[in-house]
Amino acid sequence: MTGTTLDDYTDRYARRVRGMTASEIRALFAVASRPEVVSLAGGAPYIAALPLDAVGEMLGRLGAEHGNTTLQYGIGQGTLELRERICEVMALSGIDASCGASPEDVVVTVGGQQALDLVARLFLDPGDVVLAEGPTYVGALGVFQAAQAQVAHVPMDDDGLIPEALEVAIADLARAGRRVKFLYTIPTYQNPAGVTLSEERRERVLDICERAGLLVVEDDPYGQLGFEGEAPAPLRARRRDGVFYLSTFSKTFAPGLRVGWILAPHAVRDKLVIASEAQILCPSGFAQAAVSTYLATMPWREQLKIYREVYRERRDALLDALADLMPEGTTWTTPTGGLFVWATLPDGLDAKAMMPRAVAARVAYVPGTGFYADGTGTGNMRLNFSFPPPERIREGVRRLAGVMEQEIAMRKVFGAIGGTGPRRRQGGSDTPGPDLA
Repeated sequence: MTGTTLDDYTDRYARRVRGMTASEIRALFAVASRPEVVSLAGGAPYIAALPLDAVGEMLGRLGAEHGNTTLQYGIGQGTLELRERICEVMALSGIDASCGASPEDVVVTVGGQQALDLVARLFLDPGDVVLAEGPTYVGALGVFQAAQAQVAHVPMDDDGLIPEALEVAIADLARAGRRVKFLYTIPTYQNPAGVTLSEERRERVLDICERAGLLVVEDDPYGQLGFEGEAPAPLRARRRDGVFYLSTFSKTFAPGLRVGWILAPHAVRDKLVIASEAQILCPSGFAQAAVSTYLATMPWREQLKIYREVYRERRDALLDALADLMPEGTTWTTPTGGLFVWATLPDGLDAKAMMPRAVAARVAYVPGTGFYADGTGTGNMRLNFSFPPPERIREGVRRLAGVMEQEIAMRKVFGAIGGTGPRRRQGGSDTPGPDLA
């Protein structure tokens, strides 16, 4: 067969494959992992803060003493022991038996990513619309794209998703005859914007979705990583009907184990298990046992406090460096938890076009375009503070500021370098209507 592309299988792929594109973040990994590059790009937790010797001994015992069960097949829903432990973890955030949380309604997944994919498989048909914050988690965009759904972004401000904009988006899409299936939201320490949905807005968002008959998919990987007091109670702690709660141990224990979960309305639980079994048969018994044993035998609540202190120090290092070094006209969010700061560049700068020059200066970030389904966000970047130590964070910002100063100087001499496209400010759009990709 003669081909005109590097891929001779192009005409054989399923239709759903045609729109697949590489994640902006994954494409950066090869460069950002070089030791000479200060990476403000990824969202890796600081695993060195764990008691690695004790964790290593625990893992060794699981294989040597319990290998007959931990290395064997398991059930599709996940072990009862882990599901019970997950309910203990959720109870810290207010999701407990009083609001209907039960091990029977928990489905263990391969990280939070599979949890998202399962919800998409159950509810999204080609052409359906998902409402999501603008910007939103890049991994969720990939899942919705693979499901052949479209994303309508709803703008945010410093208090999170704007309820009035959500109402406008729902009404506009209804008038256009579009079928909206659910709101996907990261209300607490949002990725990538770092903002948190305020207490008052949480009730309003739930009321709006209930009136519109929309499901709510609440993604909460960071809720236990707050730096300044307790986070507002999750949406699932307030309403049990129509709210799917997704979380993961990737940010609070170890991402390499790939263990997450869904707390689903009871009627949906069995379908989630069937869909999961079709994908993976069953989650890893060894990984589940590792998480269960960690939660049962190690001081994991104290470990959460250690993570919070480490990340607070690194957040402060990033915010101080931005205030000291960034060119005039740069703005950024001030997260009270989580792993990310969302920065808006001075007018005219394009974060994606600037990326090769930043890499040449040995610093990496994620351009804002990766967090929008429609490719906007060129004037933004996501900066991560969880992994590099404070002195490296400051050095990374110094390098980044130098690149931006050069870009500004070049613009003054030569004018705009390439098109910057539409810009997004402070994690949202300038107009409250839906931005349908």
